[in-house]
Amino acid sequence: MTPRLPPMPWAMLAAGCLAMFAASSSGTTRAPFLLDMARDLSVSLPLVANLMAATSIAWGVSSLAAGAGSDRFGRRPFLVGAPLGLAACLVLLSLAGSYPGAALWATAAGACAGAFTGVIMAEASARTVNQQRGRALGWIMAGQSLALLVGVPLAAWMGTWLSWRGVHQVVAGVAVLAALGLFATTLRPAPDAGGGGPRASLRGAMTPPVLRLLAMGVAERICYGLTVVYFATFLQVTYGLSPAGVALPLAVFAIGNILGTVLGGQVADRLPDRSRSFAWAMLAAGAAAILLFGWTPGLLGTVAFGFLYALVSAVARPPLMAALANVPDHVRGTVLGLNVTSASIGWLGAASLGGWIMAGVGFWGFGPFAAAMALMGAVLALTGRR
Repeated sequence: MTPRLPPMPWAMLAAGCLAMFAASSSGTTRAPFLLDMARDLSVSLPLVANLMAATSIAWGVSSLAAGAGSDRFGRRPFLVGAPLGLAACLVLLSLAGSYPGAALWATAAGACAGAFTGVIMAEASARTVNQQRGRALGWIMAGQSLALLVGVPLAAWMGTWLSWRGVHQVVAGVAVLAALGLFATTLRPAPDAGGGGPRASLRGAMTPPVLRLLAMGVAERICYGLTVVYFATFLQVTYGLSPAGVALPLAVFAIGNILGTVLGGQVADRLPDRSRSFAWAMLAAGAAAILLFGWTPGLLGTVAFGFLYALVSAVARPPLMAALANVPDHVRGTVLGLNVTSASIGWLGAASLGGWIMAGVGFWGFGPFAAAMALMGAVLALTGRR
């Protein structure tokens, strides 16, 4: 007889989803405004796109420190304080009058976002058992997809009246609501609340299986991030769409992402081999990327390819996260903080290399590059799964 599983902590997962939505929206809602920001700040488009690179670096560094700190001191200070810091940085970013000022506050916002995203994953893992973690982490990661489904299209629509500056202020308000939600849902500590076990060691956390999983995460984030950062610009350049005109295509893309995340959570909890599930999803994502950027049969066809790409690539993430979360309690925050750090390396690669490919080769080069990253992740998964 299958043992009965404990109830899922739905309130905390909802608050975590909102926090992840705020963190993701702090960067992805810039996507429809890259051209506008470049004109407003009097810089080139690749330079504005590289704000994502600065954000990713700060995000990765702070997530590593916060993950280890949460294992030692507890998670609530990071879960509540960091979203409030994110809100303050976004307001200051919206007031920036020059590119250096925008870069400074975008970097600080990335640091605040990194200080709680990995910790949220650790908190959700501590409040669930291994057979539930794929779904639990999938629901939290759905906040990233909702940032695409709701955040980016709504930002593109609101930007018509508020400009990119007003959109950042709206996202700051969402971050404040997320902080309040996490404060209310973590009043009762988790069975493992962090800070109570043996002192976490970075060297002890970085075992060969964990390093392999982190490398898989870098490949997956480059493949995924390349499309998230540049899909709106790709549509604008290829089909002459306005920022408001990309809202519906981005919503379709995000629907695929949400469906894939939910499906990936089910796959992670119901199929025994999480590495193989990750590998097959990555191979499908690589093939979809070649179609998306290599063939432009028209706007409807491109949007359909974008939906397919978003669906299959999102399936890969929950099995990877569930595998990473299946570590001893006293290093879970450190490991999941390392995951966010490695993911930030992937975002950095996607933003910086994508800008170089766009300027030097064109959007058609995105497909083979994304496919190569997907293949690398699949090979790492299959060769090391035993």
